[in-house]
This record gives sequence, structure tokens and C-alpha cells, in this order.
Amino acid sequence: MKTLYHSSETRGQANHGWLNATYSFSFANYYNPERMNFGALRVLNDDIIAPGMGFGTHPHDNMEIITIPLEGDLEHKDSMGNIGAINQGEIQVMSAGTGVYHSEYNKSKSKPINLLQLWVIPKTQNVEPRYDQKSIIELKKNNALYQVLSPHADDDGMWIYQDAWFHLGDFDRATETEYRIKKEGNGVYLFVIEGTFKVGNKVLEQRDAFGVWEADKISFTAQAHSKLLLIDVPMFFKYIK
Repeated sequence: MKTLYHSSETRGQANHGWLNATYSFSFANYYNPERMNFGALRVLNDDIIAPGMGFGTHPHDNMEIITIPLEGDLEHKDSMGNIGAINQGEIQVMSAGTGVYHSEYNKSKSKPINLLQLWVIPKTQNVEPRYDQKSIIELKKNNALYQVLSPHADDDGMWIYQDAWFHLGDFDRATETEYRIKKEGNGVYLFVIEGTFKVGNKVLEQRDAFGVWEADKISFTAQAHSKLLLIDVPMFFKYIK
């Protein structure tokens, strides 16, 4: 078993006034050669966007882009013709594939929005771009992990072009949990959204992260009033052209 620990304070920072961004991995002007990715997980950005502000139209290709609003609602518009809002309690997936343009704005004129945006490197390149979003409220379980993303279109939550599984966990009481890694060669990256978790002897606080690979499972204990994002991704992967 191999492990790593990323404290919240070691993340990259960029405050542009309208955007206060925190980067778990190298992104934009933040570069750390030891923090490029965790397997196929390339980006985990923790963004706070000021009221009425956002990202203008910009391109992406060959990336699976997952957006999870934590507070507030995000306006979205793209070159595939999708126009609407991603609301708190929903998850959005965009497979950029051969190329797509999109913009994202804070829908509120008075309150900031906080969202997580994750990029997962796909196993298949140059697919036709696709967009989807779904409420995850109906999937929610108390004091247990619940799946919000997988490689399978007919599975719980959303799907992407990679052998990756995302789970959320909302805990209102102290709870011990064991998670079995879905596929041989995958690893797990735990990201604490709020509260406190313990993995072995390591205590994780808000926005800390813990990675495990070359293992078949991970066990952790949640304290009351805690929330977690668990990301199960390939540690070794190759493109299928």
C-alpha cells in the first residue's frame, strides 16, 4: 500500500478578486512538479466566484469535466447548445472530446458561489462532446457513501469515459466506513469537504486530502457533521484512440 497526504494549506492559490481559486494540482499559474495529478485525476479546483462574475467563453478538449456546486447556482452555456443553471445539489458532467466551448457564471447578483471542478483524463480520445447534469439529492444516503459518478450510463449518478467512480458521504454522527476499490490498478483520493475524518492515525480536516493506491480497500472514520468526496481513479492508464 502507498499513501500520500495533502493538507489544505499546501494547495495552490490564486485570488483574482472576482475569483478566489484553490488548486489541489498544478493549474494555470500554479505549478508544482510533485502535484501534477493523482492517476487520471488531473484537476481538483475549489473555486469561489463573486456575485455576477464568472469564466468567459473558453475551449476544452479530450477531458472529462465534473462540476459540483457546494453553495449557490452556476449558469452554464456551451457550443453544444446547452443553456441553463447547475444548482446546489446537482452534478454536471461534460465530455469535451473533439472540442467544446463553454462559459460559467455565478447566477446570483448578491452571493458568492463555491464549487468544485474536477478534470479526469479520459481513456478514449476524440469522442463526440456530450453534456449532462443530474440532481444528486435523490441518491443521498445518511452516514454512508453514495455513488454520484461511474463509467456506466445505466449506473447511479453520472457517467464518464474513464474507469472512475465518485462517491459523496454525508455524516451527521461518528461513522466507520470501509470502501473497496472498484478496479485493480485504481487508487482512491479522499477530499474532505467539511468536518473531520480519520484514516489510520492521520486526522483530516476541512479541505485536506489523502490518497491510497496499490491497495484493495480503504477504511476511515467520519466525525459528526462531516462531508467527503471519494474519487476512485486509474493510477496507470492509456488512451484508446
